Amino acid sequence: MDAVIFDLDGVLVDSEQTWDEVRRAMVAEQGGQWREEATRALQGMSTPEWSRYLVAELGVPLTAEEAADLVIGRMAQRYEQGPPVLPGAEQAVRAVGEQCPVAIASSSPPVLITAFLEATNLTGLVRIALSSEQVRAGKPAPDVYLEAAARLGVAADACIAVEDSTNGLRSALAAGMTVIGVPNPHFPPDPDVLAEVPVVLADLAELPDTVRRLLN
Repeated sequence: MDAVIFDLDGVLVDSEQTWDEVRRAMVAEQGGQWREEATRALQGMSTPEWSRYLVAELGVPLTAEEAADLVIGRMAQRYEQGPPVLPGAEQAVRAVGEQCPVAIASSSPPVLITAFLEATNLTGLVRIALSSEQVRAGKPAPDVYLEAAARLGVAADACIAVEDSTNGLRSALAAGMTVIGVPNPHFPPDPDVLAEVPVVLADLAELPDTVRRLLN
């Protein structure tokens, strides 16, 4: 193993519930109809993908671009006092970064990834911070992980990916990476998908030692 690539939402930032709340509220305000399966379906989608889903599947009477701007604007407002960084997340990234190159491959838009990096002073440590907006397809497609590995100059099968959600796990597995699952307690991943993951941790605090063993 030569590098570690982190997901952001649900792994480093406790934001999955916030995304869900903001999208649900926007859909209701606009006269759309939320579906319970939408929460899981939207996790991992890139901004163009989830904004089209809100319009085409949930009946939001806006263009996809307008829907995206509205949701991201509200998420940015929530982040104004600082993103909801998960306990131990900054320390875990720093500890792993002492061992090997690290990157972020996230479905969040770049503005929210930057907010996390600036709030935690990790900008200089995280070599690549990539949004799925910047690749062809969001998770569960492997594109964002493959591109992050390419930008690091590391083969995908020599990377460890740290993920929490069903679509994120599928994305990293499809990229051929060694996947470490840290399941989100609010939105647990599909058990069948989690069963494909070679390493599952209950807490991010376990990550540095786990990475050390895999590197060696």
